[in-house]
Amino acid sequence: MATSEPVKDAGAILDCHCHAWHRWPYLPAVPDEDTRGAVELLLYEMDQHGVEQAVVVCAAIDHNANNIDYVSRAREAHPRRLHVVADLDCTWHDTYHAPGAAHRLRALDDEHELVGFTHYAAEHNDGWLRSDEAAAVFAVAEERCLIVSFGGPPVWQADLRALAARHPSVPVLCHALGVFRAAEGLDSPGLADVLASAAVPNIMLKLSGLHYVSARPWDYPWPDALAALERIHDAYGPARLCWGSDFPAATRYTTFRQTLEVVRSHCPFLSAADLRLILGENLRGLLTDGRAAA
Repeated sequence: MATSEPVKDAGAILDCHCHAWHRWPYLPAVPDEDTRGAVELLLYEMDQHGVEQAVVVCAAIDHNANNIDYVSRAREAHPRRLHVVADLDCTWHDTYHAPGAAHRLRALDDEHELVGFTHYAAEHNDGWLRSDEAAAVFAVAEERCLIVSFGGPPVWQADLRALAARHPSVPVLCHALGVFRAAEGLDSPGLADVLASAAVPNIMLKLSGLHYVSARPWDYPWPDALAALERIHDAYGPARLCWGSDFPAATRYTTFRQTLEVVRSHCPFLSAADLRLILGENLRGLLTDGRAAA
């Protein structure tokens, strides 16, 4: 699906989904574990590729139990470049779907001045999004103008639609095109569930991690994921899509430049106006409407 057209002018670039760790969290072990995930490398890649701002999604995995402290210090040093999204009760936490989530979110926000929180959900839908606990979390997000960053497979989408519809002022950004599997085909129930969520105006999708979606994660520019992205674009429209690099996690499969060019250079169905929205303006609007405007 590559195009021979010159790269379209996309305007300002903002990254909606990246990470930073003081120690590399993935296996196999690497010889530069103390620098491969460092915030300094993220800032270098941002500078090299003209990325103005980035939302850093915390993930307290492996030896990074205090990842939110690490990311918050980086934000304090670079307040015009970085924003903090806390990881709240994700699958790696012992508080996963335990009572008190809304209280924990308030405490995280009070301490770290968040723009949002992320919740990574398990493969199995245990019904938590239908609970009073989840409703209380969304109420805090509404009260404090926080973005909800949701990482979970399509089995969660129906419950997410119902909860998001009850909180229409809360922007919900789903990771990696909704984390469906392209191997299941364009007529799969997973993709159908992601497309159905376009009916809820405050649900948006991150154009990140296309290698996770693809059946062939090494096969840049992931044509099976791009075929689904075209359907997603038709359903959601460009104003509800945001680009994310997933750096440095994505470097296990691809480069920072490729995460950008897969959208900018390999999607002929995206116009220059679409790209300006997807690569920067949509996220800027969310940040301006929320806490980052203060």
